[in-house]
Amino acid sequence: MKKLQFKDLIVFEDEDYLIINKPPHMSTLDDRAPEGKDNIIGMAKDYLESAQVCHRLDKETSGILAIAKNPEAYRHLAIQFEKRQVNKVYHAVIGGIQEYKDTLVDRAILPNRTGTVKIDLKGKPAQTYFKTLKIYKAHTLIEARPVTGRMHQIRIHLAVLGSPIVQDEQYGGKPIFLSQIKRHFNLKKYEEERPLISRVALHAHALHFKLLNGETQIVEAPYPKDMRALVNQLEKNT
Repeated sequence: MKKLQFKDLIVFEDEDYLIINKPPHMSTLDDRAPEGKDNIIGMAKDYLESAQVCHRLDKETSGILAIAKNPEAYRHLAIQFEKRQVNKVYHAVIGGIQEYKDTLVDRAILPNRTGTVKIDLKGKPAQTYFKTLKIYKAHTLIEARPVTGRMHQIRIHLAVLGSPIVQDEQYGGKPIFLSQIKRHFNLKKYEEERPLISRVALHAHALHFKLLNGETQIVEAPYPKDMRALVNQLEKNT
């Protein structure tokens, strides 16, 4: 199997920023990665020693991740995140049929000691807007636009709506099998059916931010293979 090359992850690059399409199952920071496993910051620093990651994505989440090439660029984007001037757009597949039209979830989030979060008035404020993109037989493709950037924010807010993300077991999400959506499905004898996706079906699709010269930059990341295969199967069997 060909070793993953950092340059192949880059979807935008200028003199100040590297914007990559992070693969699923890969930690953003080295302190979250199993020993001997690749992580984004390690690969970025091998590519450019001065690289700094500007925000994080969960290990299982794929998609857009911004990396600064120099301290000025890092500060510039950090201020935009702090002032909530960065527009982040995520796509997710959720269980059930839901029609969201810029539906706002405004619920405070408090981290648990277990590495998960819960809705709690003692937590930090968190807001997310949701919009339906496509309805399938028993699932929905949605867009999420988080205003704040709390840990597991999109995941817990969808759980609040009663629409947890497919394969998100921590927040009530169920796996999705081909036999659930395909009319004629035959499994070979003694063969165990596997889910169509083996991780939380969440993808950071786009990032809107300002470059140092004041221009607005919009960068999009295509779905990785597993997310693309899931959506394709939903499309084919609707």
